[in-house]
Amino acid sequence: MGHGIGKVLHEDPRVPNYGRKERGIELKAGLVIAIEAMINEGTCEVKVQPDGWTVATGDEKLSAHFEHTVAVTDNGPFILSKTKTRH
Repeated sequence: MGHGIGKVLHEDPRVPNYGRKERGIELKAGLVIAIEAMINEGTCEVKVQPDGWTVATGDEKLSAHFEHTVAVTDNGPFILSKTKTRH
């Protein structure tokens, strides 16, 4: 689940990886969100490990997680976490 980013790292709004078109939160200029995709070999259920930070799938099968931080501007989205690569 993605989330808003502001004065703290994880805050509202919650940004799920699923849903229906034209439902959910409205993306307005000034909003900064983390879009987090998670691809799991097994279940979509997750559990937080005792360290309070690490997340694993409920069945402990393989999983991949990716995140981008995006600012919504008057000119559209701006990816804050985009990195440059060298060729």
